[in-house]
Amino acid sequence: MAYDNLLSRRNVLFGSACFCCLPSLLRAEAAGDAPGPAATVEVGPAIHVRRGLHEDVTATNRDAIANLSFIVGRDAVAVIDPGGSLYDGISLRLAIRAVTALPIRYVILSHVHPDHIFGAAAFKKDEPTFVGHIDLPGQLAARGDFYRQGLERILGKGDAESAVVPTLLIRDRTELDVGDRGLILTAHKPAHTVCDLSVMDKQSGILLAGDLLFVERIPVLDGDLKGWLAETAKLRAMNIASAVPGHGPPLVGWSDAEAAQSRYLRVLLDETRIAIAKNIPIEDAAASVGQSERNNWQLFDAYHGRNVIEAYRRLEWE
Repeated sequence: MAYDNLLSRRNVLFGSACFCCLPSLLRAEAAGDAPGPAATVEVGPAIHVRRGLHEDVTATNRDAIANLSFIVGRDAVAVIDPGGSLYDGISLRLAIRAVTALPIRYVILSHVHPDHIFGAAAFKKDEPTFVGHIDLPGQLAARGDFYRQGLERILGKGDAESAVVPTLLIRDRTELDVGDRGLILTAHKPAHTVCDLSVMDKQSGILLAGDLLFVERIPVLDGDLKGWLAETAKLRAMNIASAVPGHGPPLVGWSDAEAAQSRYLRVLLDETRIAIAKNIPIEDAAASVGQSERNNWQLFDAYHGRNVIEAYRRLEWE
């Protein structure tokens, strides 16, 4: 590569990130693996989604395993989940800059899990408002460093910056605006996690559900099983037509997708209760409950047993 082309490439790349990211980016460029713009699809008017992989985090996929979104308004951009690593966040930011030069006003963190939020450091230079559930800071204080260390073991040092703590906290429901574009943010009661935040785009009626909705990939329980079903019922009552799930296709019909997930969650609830009533030990329950759902979900064997254990621990105290 000619020197002037290399310099130009570095100027574009490094101009898109904060200086604290340079060591990681230099290493990536030296290895011929510098971030490029993420592939996105426009699922609604100015709503762009990067589809995540149905994989666990690896050094190869850079934790690009969750669906990430951005919405372009008249005046600014709102990002809904900035990615699972610094590399992933830079890739998303480059994708945004390929679409618009408008300022990035909001970076919305849908919940605590690292595949959705550890790319936030890539957006610090934009000085956006980072937005999260009222309980997200507490969850980050309890888990953030553990998550970062885990990512560093897989990705290497420099690609797992410390979690960014939101400064705008949503307790119930708040509307944000990016210029003739209203976004309704709802802080949910414990469901998938204890700090789930969903975004409704008023213009299109599309719900950006975060991990309140899984499609194809097995749902992961890290909050409250009964609460997840209850929050889903509230969303169902809103007559939502389509949604961007946290994992799965970039856009799905809400009714069918929610029905499949709710079926799984009800099977998990009902069969775990039966196991508890029969005094089946938790380890045996993890291997027997909900096996009828095995062929319906990708990564079933990786996560279903954990879901049973999480449900059992809560439900045995009913």
